[in-house]
Amino acid sequence: MQFDHLALQVPDIGEAIEWYLATIPGTEVLHRDPSWGLINAGGAKIAFVLAEQHPNHIAWRVSEDALEEIATREGAPISPHRDGTQSIYLDSPGGHHIEVISYPAHG
Repeated sequence: MQFDHLALQVPDIGEAIEWYLATIPGTEVLHRDPSWGLINAGGAKIAFVLAEQHPNHIAWRVSEDALEEIATREGAPISPHRDGTQSIYLDSPGGHHIEVISYPAHG
């Protein structure tokens, strides 16, 4: 398991991306559309999401087999995403959301 990204809910994806580009030197845009954005800022991937689509969360990357094992153990349904990834969301102590994500389409 390795750290994948941090997701932050924002009201305006473009505004959030532009702020990081202007404020954090070396920020790279990995994806941008009206419903979500992904940047690499200082070696950390940050996703900007809309509240009606995703919770604030920390994502951990695992293999496809590990995702299936965790999903079965936790009783969590695996959800496919438009970018070919698949994941589950879990609630950790303190009410924090954790995404466990796999990239089967990417090897």
